[in-house]
Amino acid sequence: MKILFICKHNRFRSKVAEAIFNKLNKNSKYKAESAGLILDKLRPYIEKNVINIMKEKGYNIKGKPKKATKKFLKKFDLIVIVADNADEKFFSDINIKRIKWKISDCSASDVKSIKKIINHIEKRVKDLIQKIPNFTN
Repeated sequence: MKILFICKHNRFRSKVAEAIFNKLNKNSKYKAESAGLILDKLRPYIEKNVINIMKEKGYNIKGKPKKATKKFLKKFDLIVIVADNADEKFFSDINIKRIKWKISDCSASDVKSIKKIINHIEKRVKDLIQKIPNFTN
């Protein structure tokens, strides 16, 4: 099963979910990637505070932000919309199982909020890993 975590820019929430999932998941049949609906051309990178906080927790975020296209989505079995600000019209004609978490964003300099959001995503990912067998039937 291929899982796609998606948020608005693929610079924080979806990247965090991907890194946590791929570290905690022990089933080689499940793989995760992440993407964003819009690439932020002014900031085509993952914020240092996010990278550092994730590293403190034992996770490694890899790669640059990727843009989701309708063609790209077709290779996934499950889409997890992590963001609360993702335009869901984009998915209107996509016939792939979707989950919506609606996690809000924060300022790149707000370390306290970044930690809170990462902890929340970590909890949601752990729960998802337990529930994945329900999506494969």
